[in-house]
Amino acid sequence: MRITRRAIWRDCAGAGFAATLPPGAWAQSYPTRAVRIVVGFPPGGPLDIAARTIAPALAAGIGVPVRVENRVGASGNDATREVVRAAPDGGTLLLCGPVNAINTTLFPDLDFDFARDIAAVAGIARVPLIVEVHPSVPVRSIAELIAHARANPGRLRVAYAGTGTPQHVAIELFQHMAGVRVALVPYPGSAQALDDLLRGEVDAMFDPAPSSMPHVRAGRLVALATTGPTRAAALPEVPTVAETLPGYEGGSWFGLGAPRGTDKAVLARLNAAVNDGLRDAQVGAALDRLGATAMPGSVAEFARFLATETARYAEIIRLAGIRRP
Repeated sequence: MRITRRAIWRDCAGAGFAATLPPGAWAQSYPTRAVRIVVGFPPGGPLDIAARTIAPALAAGIGVPVRVENRVGASGNDATREVVRAAPDGGTLLLCGPVNAINTTLFPDLDFDFARDIAAVAGIARVPLIVEVHPSVPVRSIAELIAHARANPGRLRVAYAGTGTPQHVAIELFQHMAGVRVALVPYPGSAQALDDLLRGEVDAMFDPAPSSMPHVRAGRLVALATTGPTRAAALPEVPTVAETLPGYEGGSWFGLGAPRGTDKAVLARLNAAVNDGLRDAQVGAALDRLGATAMPGSVAEFARFLATETARYAEIIRLAGIRRP
């Protein structure tokens, strides 16, 4: 392949050359090359879907291509590490979610600190979990679920996908707040757990809304509640857990982060592009299909959200005594 002087200049401008510029100067010409969003999980999962939903709108907002790259490994830590080590020039972003806040406590020996080494860019969306049961289970509300679990301690089989996942932490928080004990049934992934719930081989699940909504609407599963702070727009007739257990909140959220040291003006431009994208009708329709709620806001607001979520998950993990396998 022939390497031209223009290509050399382009690569320099997009990487190490940025570090030699005075503060703010890089932001004035940003972006000069394609931007990538690194996702720590396989294609087709919730984080990957969130990245691919916002990428076209982000590209339109900043004027360069935005590609999604899946960097699978170590419960999402490999992707975070890659972004932490990337040049702080706005060219590499992290699709972050609850797993990052959870891993901060669950993996105390990490060689990076998510809170310190990843700068907040923008929130994208919040996705609740659906607390659901197989139709054969004789409960139709959270109050009835609590009563059933208390009457049958350790016998209600609740499926979940992996230690330290948002689903796992949500179940542990529910047990703590409701004063119940269930039989936790671990699976390598949500798909396998959902299949067994549909067959009645387990009793209940706290599952992300996108994968369970079709089964709830078809009557194959019974939705008792959603786990967000307010009722889900996609399931307005389904109450929240908090309507029975005040203060309860769980589920997933998605947002973008960048390497520490990224120019504030670059962060602000990315934030504005994401917020503009969230107002786009196509993006809104895509979020509706996921049962998600847009999460617009400033860089500072998303930074505060990340700090609050990290502290909240740390407390739940401590109370439940969750340890990574």
